[in-house]
Amino acid sequence: MKHTMWGSALATLLVVAGWAPNVEAGLCGAHRYNCCPTPACAPCGDYSHAKSCCTGYRTVKEVVYDRQEYCENITVYDRCCEKIPVTCHRTVYDTCYKDVCYTVCKPCYKTCYRTCCYQVRMPHYQTCYRTVNCTIRKPCYKTCYRNVCYTTCKPCYKTCYRDCCYTVRKPCYKTCYRTVCCTKYRTESKTCYRDCCYTVCKPVTTTHCVDCVVNEYKTVTKTVPGPVVYKCVQKPGKYVWDASSCCCVYKPGRCHRVKCQGCPRTVCCKVCCPKVVQKQVTCTRMVPEVCHKKVPYTVCCRIPYTVSKQVPYTTCSWTCETKHRRVPYTTCTMVRQCCTKKVPYTVCNWTCQCITKKIPYRTCHYTCETRTKQIPYTTCSYVKECRTRKVPYCVPRQECYTRYVTKTKCVPRCVTVKKTRCVPRVVCRKVPCCNPCCDPCDNGCDTACEGCADGGCN
Repeated sequence: MKHTMWGSALATLLVVAGWAPNVEAGLCGAHRYNCCPTPACAPCGDYSHAKSCCTGYRTVKEVVYDRQEYCENITVYDRCCEKIPVTCHRTVYDTCYKDVCYTVCKPCYKTCYRTCCYQVRMPHYQTCYRTVNCTIRKPCYKTCYRNVCYTTCKPCYKTCYRDCCYTVRKPCYKTCYRTVCCTKYRTESKTCYRDCCYTVCKPVTTTHCVDCVVNEYKTVTKTVPGPVVYKCVQKPGKYVWDASSCCCVYKPGRCHRVKCQGCPRTVCCKVCCPKVVQKQVTCTRMVPEVCHKKVPYTVCCRIPYTVSKQVPYTTCSWTCETKHRRVPYTTCTMVRQCCTKKVPYTVCNWTCQCITKKIPYRTCHYTCETRTKQIPYTTCSYVKECRTRKVPYCVPRQECYTRYVTKTKCVPRCVTVKKTRCVPRVVCRKVPCCNPCCDPCDNGCDTACEGCADGGCN
């Protein structure tokens, strides 16, 4: 099978290699007409002269290969894994315990005390004061104002209009009629009577007093607190020494927002004050009474019949109409305006002031004092004691267990594969021949002549 596949592939390559020069020769060396160079496609002579030279046709046989699909069965091997149980033996050790006697020396501790004398130095502290004269610089702040000019741009708006054309589709409705057959029913009636009992309610009028709530409205005035408004407050600045300019530079304080309560306002509102008033109410109640009467009823039956009628329907057609409208638009120009405002600044002057203050300080002197303390110490003596403990030891035994071994095996299966092969086919076509030795019949240059033998038709 492998030799057959390699043979098919080699034959296909040979056919393609043999067919490619013929195609390129027919298309001036290009694979398609779109890739044909311009000089090759340009006319190379007079068409009438070429027509007069070609006096006959010859038949040329060409081999064309068609692509054909066929199915072939191949064997494919699938790898399958299978788990096989295997019985194995292993040694398991069991833990057992035995009693072992041993002797330990147990310590017995005893705490004793001895007296020890030692000296300590006790500090005695005393607070004293000394008088110090010093000079301080006290700042005096003064707020001044200077005029600052600034420019604002004020927008000026102007409304203009432009003409705009738009198309409106206007519907034109037309009412038409069509004939429709419909089925109607004619009712035939018959009158019958049945005895019917009915209840009649007679009115009975009574009068009684009822407590009624009447609403009276009074005007009350109340004060509503004003809204909370945020305003910007600037903290006072300070002077900072600038080493580059050797002078104090004023730095303004930070601005922060502060909540302020607005002015209260007085609101008048109406308050409902209900009060109870007694009034007489006339109540009418209905007393039922049973009566009898003959009630006629009609029995109807419907008889169908066919009627033709004209049903209107509306058709709509659209017509386009051009209209004009004025569309407003707004233009904006900015006008500059010069304004002046007063900017506050703070001036600081320093004044020297001499003050006297008392500075506290502490003095310390030590005195020796003898004290006694009890120092504990521990004595240890050992006592022998016999004890018993459990000592573990291992006892081996054999145990059976099952483990699984994975084995791989190949399972064949048949698969149908679609393949493509090239099938040769002979095609005959007629080619104009410019040699007079070519016979104008269908045999072409197949007849023996001297010109064809010399290769004139080639």
